[in-house]
Amino acid sequence: MTKQLNQFFTQSMLAIALAGASMHVAAAATIEVYKSPTCGCCSKWVDHLRDHGFTVNTHDVGNQEARARAGISPSLGSCHTATVNGYAIEGHVPAADIQRLLREKPRAVGLAVPDMPHGSPGMETGRNDPYNVLLIRKPGDERSAATIYSRYGTDGQTQTGGAANSDTSGSVLRLR
Repeated sequence: MTKQLNQFFTQSMLAIALAGASMHVAAAATIEVYKSPTCGCCSKWVDHLRDHGFTVNTHDVGNQEARARAGISPSLGSCHTATVNGYAIEGHVPAADIQRLLREKPRAVGLAVPDMPHGSPGMETGRNDPYNVLLIRKPGDERSAATIYSRYGTDGQTQTGGAANSDTSGSVLRLR
């Protein structure tokens, strides 16, 4: 019985430590979001980020210039572009994937959820379509060159994750 209690206590402490580490990553990061002032789904995505501990500054100027500056090709485009700690975030990327990106620090431009898939954060419409979160390795990479970072199914839950062979040398995005 004592061994079981010790094991339970150890596992509980590990879970608490990991949860705290995720919140620390979010709390230390400020995300700059470039969006249209009239886009409701962009505002809902910003709320999703704040709900997950991020500090968010919004810029209601559209996102085409920010997307181009970040080196994100139009084939990966969506309705808003964000930057955080040297990485670009395009579209309705879940906060958990951004937290993971900031923890792992792969050598990449950033993450993208192209288009506007139903069921992604900010696009909760009652319908859930499967979608992928893509890791953009180099500026200008097209959709076909991106690596799948996470997959989300029709239930909105992660099916798999893990960009193979992540080079942890840091962001390749350099904004002025």
